[in-house]
Amino acid sequence: MSHFIEIAYLLASVAFILALKCLNSPETARRGVLLAEMGMLIAIVGTLVHHEVIRYEWIIAGLALGTIIGIPLGLWVPMTAMPERIALSHAFGALAAALVGVSEYYRHAGEIDGIMMVALGAEVMLGCLTFTGSLIASAKLHDTIKGFWMYKGQNVVNLSLLAGIVGIIIYLIFVPQASVLFYIMMLLAFVFGVMLVIPIGAADMPVVISILNAYAGLAASATGFVLSNNVLIIAGALDGASGLILSLIMCKAMNRSAANVFFGGFGQQPVESATAPLKAPVHAAAKTAVADDKPAVKKITHEEAAILFRNAKKVIVVPGYGMAAAQAQHVVGEFAEMLKEKSISIKYAIHPVAGRMPGHMNVLLAEAGVPYTDLIEMDEINHEFPETDVALVIGANDITNPAARHDQKSPIYGMPILDVDKAKIVIVCKRSMKPGFAGIDNELYLYQNTRMLFGDAKDSISMVVEKLKTS
Repeated sequence: MSHFIEIAYLLASVAFILALKCLNSPETARRGVLLAEMGMLIAIVGTLVHHEVIRYEWIIAGLALGTIIGIPLGLWVPMTAMPERIALSHAFGALAAALVGVSEYYRHAGEIDGIMMVALGAEVMLGCLTFTGSLIASAKLHDTIKGFWMYKGQNVVNLSLLAGIVGIIIYLIFVPQASVLFYIMMLLAFVFGVMLVIPIGAADMPVVISILNAYAGLAASATGFVLSNNVLIIAGALDGASGLILSLIMCKAMNRSAANVFFGGFGQQPVESATAPLKAPVHAAAKTAVADDKPAVKKITHEEAAILFRNAKKVIVVPGYGMAAAQAQHVVGEFAEMLKEKSISIKYAIHPVAGRMPGHMNVLLAEAGVPYTDLIEMDEINHEFPETDVALVIGANDITNPAARHDQKSPIYGMPILDVDKAKIVIVCKRSMKPGFAGIDNELYLYQNTRMLFGDAKDSISMVVEKLKTS
């Protein structure tokens, strides 16, 4: 039976590795998900026949409860709520790893050697801080927790908490019987998770979610060492490494360092930048018509927008969270197909941190049947905006804000953006002039070549489609 278990774990590990490889490309992503599901099923079956399993009552209860909760989450949670749902998945996966560590410590407190204590400590610490950190991230994404929770000396407090946790783990290596300290360490890790994420701005949650995913993977890998479970070690290491790599890629896309995310209160905005009224910048290619420093925007009707699209030769669509919130991806796909029928070139410009989780826009547009070849990454499409007749921005705020290039007081200064302002005409589909996720105004809206199409994105694009049909 032990040989069967090891073979099952080996097959599951191979499936996980191949799944991760397939997830590198949109064309093979669905296959990757199926491979990961098969790998997990094989790993579960291998675990269920383990000789240490004596009774199956609690296992069956857990499987039933997980199924009852998981099916509704998969079927009914809308794509707009997917980021916070993923954060919750990280939270409870990490909590499961931490509880396994607590269980193993309780069972073998007097027999734990130094190496095992290191693994246990890492498992419980990462699991606990990821649990509370993910809950805070989910609440921020859901707007349950708003704003920046900053205070003087917060970095000192955070570093002191981390030092205390690590110090207790080191002490437990030599005195594993000090159970009170073990549970104090666990409590401090819970607090540390809250303190780590609470000061980070909501606009930066995609990076935080990615890093928390890495922590959850590392916690699972540590669990594998504690339980001598090869598939957990491999799967956790894959999850942790991929999450870390993705985090670094996203930090690079936002021109930030990973240290800045955790210890710089990443996302905080200077008071003068957040509260100052929106003023038009000096822009050589597109100066704004502003009198007496009062913001002036140019509105456009659905019929006028349809005329611009009909006469265009090249159109680039820039999707953002507004498209997700309005569930407008399907009508956007219909709109694009209509332009293609009129021999108009159309592409989608995808920013690495558009939406509220990595790949948010890709998933939405794939759901609407948009060809993967039409989705172009920021670095590959930015040079095309100057020769673009119309750039359609759908609810994308911070990733199109030119202030990132020149306003050193802006919280997004230095972040690479999509150069939509360089297009001949920019049509912004937006409900109102309300700031984006970073809480700052977008100066793009004041540019001479920008037109504002106010209203719900789904309704607005639908009306433009109707005008195109009748033209």
